[in-house]
Order: sequence, then C-alpha cells, then structure tokens
Amino acid sequence: MIGIDVGGANTKLVDDNGVHIHYCPLWEGAPLASILRQYKSAGQDVAAVVMSGELADCFGNKLQGIAFIVDAVREVFPDALFYGTDAAFHRVPVPQLAAANWLAAADLLRERYPNAVLVDVGSTTADIIPLARFNDLRGLTDLRRLQKGHLIYTGMLRTNIVTLLSSVNIHGIDTPVSAEYFATSADVHLVLNHIYPEGYSCDTPDKKEKTKEAALRRLARVVCADLEEIGEDGAMQVAGQFWERQRTLIVEGIQRVVRDTQATSVIVAGIGAPLFAQECGGIVLSDKLGAVADALPAYAVREIACRDGSIPGLPVDRCG
Repeated sequence: MIGIDVGGANTKLVDDNGVHIHYCPLWEGAPLASILRQYKSAGQDVAAVVMSGELADCFGNKLQGIAFIVDAVREVFPDALFYGTDAAFHRVPVPQLAAANWLAAADLLRERYPNAVLVDVGSTTADIIPLARFNDLRGLTDLRRLQKGHLIYTGMLRTNIVTLLSSVNIHGIDTPVSAEYFATSADVHLVLNHIYPEGYSCDTPDKKEKTKEAALRRLARVVCADLEEIGEDGAMQVAGQFWERQRTLIVEGIQRVVRDTQATSVIVAGIGAPLFAQECGGIVLSDKLGAVADALPAYAVREIACRDGSIPGLPVDRCG
C-alpha cells in the first residue's frame, strides 16, 4: 500500500521501500500521473491520499483543483481513497478534501502524543497543530487555520524574502526592499548553513545555481544591489534579518498555541524540524519515526487507512 501527499509544489509518497519526494509544481503542469505511475509499475496497487495542491493558481477554484488531483491519482490507482478534513475517506471529489494533509498527521499522532503541539515546518508553510484538540480541528479550512494561528504561511524553501521584510539594515542604513521575486527562504537557509545544497529542492528564482555564492547574489538583489556593491557581509545581513523575522513569527506562533491549549510538549516534523526543535525545545519527530517524518502526511494517511480498515479485504501485511 502507498501513502500519497499531493502538494502544490511537492508530491510525497511513502511505501514499503521508504520515502519518495518529487518536486512537482502543479502550476507549471507537472506530470502528476506520470510520477505516480512509476510506483504502480513497482507493484503498488492500493493508495491512500491527502492533498493541499488544490490551491495552486492554475485552477479556477479549490473544487476544480480537487477534481484534477483525484482524476490524476485514480488514473493510476483506480481504487484510491482520499482523506478529508472531516477525518473520513472519500472516493470522489468533495470540498472536504481541500488541504486535509495536516489533519491526517494529527489523526495519526494524537494518541501517541495526546497533550502535544505538532509543528510541521515544510518548504512553504508551518503547521501548528494542538493534538489534544483533535475534535475541534475537524472541518477547519486553511482560511480558518490562518485566522486561528494554526497555519503560518512561511517555510524553509519557497517563501519570497519580501513577504516578511519591508526593509533591512545594510551597513547601518535602513533600506527598503524591492518588491520583486529575487530570493527565497531557501537562499537564506543555505547561506546560514541551515540546509545543504541538496536540500534546496525547489527552483531558484533565477533558475541558476544552488550554491552559497549564487544565493548571496540573489539576496543582494533584494535591495537592488549586486554582490560586488554590498559585499558578502551585506547580503548576509539580508539573510540574517529575514531569518530573525521568520524565526520570531513561527516560534511566537508555537508558544501562543502551547499556552492557549496548555500543551506539555512540542514535536517537530518537516525539513525545518532540527532547526525549530532547537528554537522551541521540541522533540524531532524523525528521531522517533525515522525518515517517514519528512513525509508525515503521506505516512499518516497510509497508516490511518490500515488502522481504520478503510480498504475492505486488505491484508494486514499490505500496510507495512
């Protein structure tokens, strides 16, 4: 059995052979069915699925995106089941399928960590999920989660620098930033040694190298400069101030949810887990679950389908 999490930028899969992550930008017409087909040919024939890619702006609305993803998955896995924000599985496109990946992770972990806050810091967003409030989480849309502080729209790789900074201090001078797509959070985390080049798994804004020097050049452009003009130290100042703002935003969000729900622990998953576990004194989930924590919703939906007997007649050994 395979678990699949279809995001707008990345598609993540978990099966008996481990974790598989594909950069699959739906807004660029990435071949989702073709990516999935290689796992069908490898012997997979049953799938449990969650999604968040329905929000990609190539779709006119969420339901259109849901239908596209359901059709693409069922082209390869005709009997696929899709987990929704009602904590139930569906076989056809319904509104409840929109952005239910975070709830699947909560559904899996709520009994193991009953009084924890789950933090999943990925390439694009940070989810902050109070596991003790699972019944209250059912039915929440991403709009409501943004309003409640359970979804913070900044991540380790794909965040445009200017979404968090309106100005930076360069060599002692307050400097407005340019409202252009010159650099991303991946450039920041690369030059700060929070990620390695192989962890820079999305496209760069300029479609050029994923090296520290190239990242510094992109960061310099944020203030309408080049690296020769402001120097490496100037570009590093841009990186440092972005990181301080991002760190503060996410850590304060975690602290607020912990306080409001009286949680006693924090568990952290996703590409940002080691960094943010250190920042908030949390437990790195991969230390407990292994590599599947890097594709947590895909792993979770697979386990939930097996746990709940959602696929009639599926032998236990098919669940891994």
